[in-house]
Amino acid sequence: MSGDTAAPWPIMSLPPARRFDWSNLGIRVASATVLVPAVLGAVWFADYPGFSWLFLVLVAVAVALLAIEWGAMTAPYAPVRVSTALTVAILAGAFLAHDGRMPLAWSAVAVGAAAAALVARGVAERPTNAAFGAIYLAIPVICLVWLRSMPEGRQWTVLLFVVAWSADIAAFAVGSALKGPKLWPRFSPNKTWSGFIGGLLAAAGAGVAMAAFSDIVLSLQAGALIGLVGGLATMAGDLWESMLKRRFGVKDSGDLIPGHGGLLDRVDGLMFAAVVLAGARLSNHWGWAN
Repeated sequence: MSGDTAAPWPIMSLPPARRFDWSNLGIRVASATVLVPAVLGAVWFADYPGFSWLFLVLVAVAVALLAIEWGAMTAPYAPVRVSTALTVAILAGAFLAHDGRMPLAWSAVAVGAAAAALVARGVAERPTNAAFGAIYLAIPVICLVWLRSMPEGRQWTVLLFVVAWSADIAAFAVGSALKGPKLWPRFSPNKTWSGFIGGLLAAAGAGVAMAAFSDIVLSLQAGALIGLVGGLATMAGDLWESMLKRRFGVKDSGDLIPGHGGLLDRVDGLMFAAVVLAGARLSNHWGWAN
């Protein structure tokens, strides 16, 4: 019997990363011009009578699209079965979290992850990828829903988006302008240390600006700290997603958003930041950030 065993986490090679295609910058800006107001509008107006459904609809649509992309990446021969199982599991957890039943929400995700693995048996190379997808996508979704449902939830959710978007945009802009040493060339050859530092500084500045000029109850120091850690989480999520795409041998998670790729390509950092901001909001019950 051979002693050789297959690596449990093989890295599939992709073509060398290309420089950013500036020719599609207009398409990227146009997509962002449509999506950003839609997202912020759903977050902001969910407190108004008759509009409480807006945020849940946004979450449900996002979950379905993310599940479709995950199913296509991990089970290309039967993506519908896997994505359906993921959607049901994650939405069950999200709606339970919205009702404040957090223990049941996490239990639903655990059961849903096991069910997704069973559904993926025989149609995916590794059924555990389906279970991992349920957990990977559900945790930030539940954190986001919980964050929005808390007192000052609107302000904290806007803070989340502002910090994550600031880190993402600044990292790209500074990295493109200054270039320099690569951050993690094995998995994300285009990211640089200059972009990483620029993203962190922008996220910290965004946190300070929100604390100073919005109606959220945060000290300037807490705003800077939340922004800094949230920015770090944003870029960690981006790098993690780059590693996953290398793992599955794809360049983008999909082609849903013109000029941007898939939805998962756009919210990878936001997903990690949502967990961090939810943790900051939870710990703020003791008043540390006031």
